[in-house]
Amino acid sequence: MSTHQLDTKSQAWSALFSEPMSELVKRYTASVFFDKRLWQADIDGSLAHADMLAAQGIIGAQDLADIQRGMVQVRAEIESGSFDWKLELEDVHLNIEARLTQLVGDAGKRLHTGRSRNDQVATDVRLWLRGEIDAIALLLVDMQRALVHVASENVDAILPGFTHLQVAQPVSFAHHLLAYVEMFARDAERLADLRRRVNRLPLGSAALAGTSYPLDRERVARTLGFEGVCQNSLDAVSDRDFAIEFSGFATLVMVHVSRLAEEIVIWMSQNFGFINLSDRYCTGSSIMPQKRNPDVAELARGKSGRVVGHLMGLITLMKGQPLAYNKDNQEDKEPLFDTVDTVKDTLRIMAEMIGGEVAADGTRSAGLQVRRDAMERAALRGYATATDLADYLVKKGLPFRDAHEVVAHAVKTAIGLGQDLSELPLSTLQGFDARIEADVAEALTLSGSLNARNTLGGTAPAQVRAQIARHQARLA
Repeated sequence: MSTHQLDTKSQAWSALFSEPMSELVKRYTASVFFDKRLWQADIDGSLAHADMLAAQGIIGAQDLADIQRGMVQVRAEIESGSFDWKLELEDVHLNIEARLTQLVGDAGKRLHTGRSRNDQVATDVRLWLRGEIDAIALLLVDMQRALVHVASENVDAILPGFTHLQVAQPVSFAHHLLAYVEMFARDAERLADLRRRVNRLPLGSAALAGTSYPLDRERVARTLGFEGVCQNSLDAVSDRDFAIEFSGFATLVMVHVSRLAEEIVIWMSQNFGFINLSDRYCTGSSIMPQKRNPDVAELARGKSGRVVGHLMGLITLMKGQPLAYNKDNQEDKEPLFDTVDTVKDTLRIMAEMIGGEVAADGTRSAGLQVRRDAMERAALRGYATATDLADYLVKKGLPFRDAHEVVAHAVKTAIGLGQDLSELPLSTLQGFDARIEADVAEALTLSGSLNARNTLGGTAPAQVRAQIARHQARLA
């Protein structure tokens, strides 16, 4: 058998070509300097493939032993940083195969039997993404725990609830935070669901049509922990739905992060002053010494656009591709890699900023600090209990539309007097409707408003505590 080795002077297809590739084309088509992060998945996939080839009698036991021995050294070199990544070898797959062949000779060249880089890269990306999905799932738990932690300490803190960014009704600050817990819980459900579709094995589909070698694809799937095998070779090598679906999940996560970040920015502004953030999550100004800027929240808000852009890029990448594999698909990796990195970094820093950093002994540093008095003052300024007065009148027998009209007149009067509804004398309130009695006082307090909404999913402290307990049990 030939002893020619794949090296930096010859591509895997070089015997067909009469002139070398131009240096510009090499740089333009190479992916090694971004896809080398797939190296662990590439080695794991190759070892599983070699094990199957030996079990099927396609390569010998000594070849398998040599491949396994060589991969141990390749793995050690990459982990130590001594591996020599070569642009001429184009991608992570050829770089690892070339080094393996240098180390073990012909056994390294037999490794590629029954596979193509088309099914190899699809397998590597799925393997890598599966691991990242598992890491992100844990970060989503941390994010929810941080929010639940702050919520558990602020059930009785009263926040003006907004619609149209106008004061609407008072809500428990904990209730408000738990709305984001629900969002991130849905994100976690989506992530678990899409993981099943990521976790399917393309390897064995070869270039596009399958292979004439008697492969046992199910064996490889079991070895690598895949839940199933891609059933159509054309689809297996060209499908990037899983990357797009992950990016769709990531976009929704970042939209939820962005909404929360926007609220943090608003709440921290002097015009609201509802919260404070630890200095380690803020920055100053180069010319204004009084500034404490919530840059982490602002950047998290900004990075959402980056992830949305990657989703659009991946969809556009795939929309015009005929079957099967096309070189276009090399462009799936950088947006996918950056999306993963952005989501992981953002979830980690937002969870720490909100809930505080959890030390090894379980103690927490200070996170988001709540200014209850400022929240309550803002709720009082906005006539947040107007709906409660309307509900009070309905319970006294007045149709709701009529009650709405009565309360609108009362609010107009209160605005003119510069008073809250709760500050209006009983005689004044009775002038709007004789049904109003002394018991209206409780209905017009902020705490009374909260306590009145004691239905499942409502903002009453009793309901909020029940929801916190549910989330704590779920996230334990």
